[in-house]
Amino acid sequence: MDQPTLTGAQKTFLRGLGQKLEPALKVGKGGLTPAFFGELQRHLRANELVKLRFLAADRDEQAAFCVVIAETSQCACVGAVGRTALFYLPNPDARRISLPE
Repeated sequence: MDQPTLTGAQKTFLRGLGQKLEPALKVGKGGLTPAFFGELQRHLRANELVKLRFLAADRDEQAAFCVVIAETSQCACVGAVGRTALFYLPNPDARRISLPE
């Protein structure tokens, strides 16, 4: 399975939806653990769109974390602002979000 490819308009749409979300997961001093990725997959399957909060990382570490998270989880990083990042993975079995064409 590959990472979803999104247009600029689709990313903008998803970022708009993400404004209303509370962070579902937090990345702390422990970093990216197998338990973190398990929880992330559970949230992505259930909701398709997940907001994360970075607690103990500087800007460069956050950018690197976003790349690793997207590649490892096969999801798309829709955007990152400040200490939060938004990730999207469509669930073909239980579509919750209809993206604009």
